[in-house]
Amino acid sequence: MIGLFKVKEKQREQAQNASRGGGASVKKQSAGELRLHKDISELNLPSSCTISFPDGKDDLMNFEVSIKPDDGYYHNGTFVFTFQVSPVYPHEAPKVKCKTKVYHPNIDLEGNVCLNILREDWKPVLNINTVIYGLFHLFTEPNSEDPLNHDAAQVLRDNPKLFETNVRRAMTGGYVGQTFFPRCI
Repeated sequence: MIGLFKVKEKQREQAQNASRGGGASVKKQSAGELRLHKDISELNLPSSCTISFPDGKDDLMNFEVSIKPDDGYYHNGTFVFTFQVSPVYPHEAPKVKCKTKVYHPNIDLEGNVCLNILREDWKPVLNINTVIYGLFHLFTEPNSEDPLNHDAAQVLRDNPKLFETNVRRAMTGGYVGQTFFPRCI
């Protein structure tokens, strides 16, 4: 777990040094940063999900979440999502993209994610934990009724066995139709 209190201590020290003329001034945290600190400190992720901060603990507004479903069509795959959180969070939903190319009805080939709580159903009472659970749920219960990848959604609706075969082929590194999917299993 990231030492969020250490970040605050470091900022206090920098502020004291700056007031003594011994360093640069400290950037005041936005309300979004404060709320995100709280959300991250209260995360309760499934064991198959991990969070990382590629830019270090000084940039908590941009992070990655890895999801490794333990059942369903996407069992044992590893899917990485980037989160970009706005300074006005929680009044605006985080921007979430899937870095892993995946054959999925609710994730297009560019990584855009169709999850209602990231769009019209976002409310400030929701948090990062809710979003991660929503993403996790997309892998255990793909939704063919609200698709971004219409071809995958149609196959899921019309022929679930073929859908399962396509998912396995994509996850092991292969072509589905004319599209190549790198291995993610």
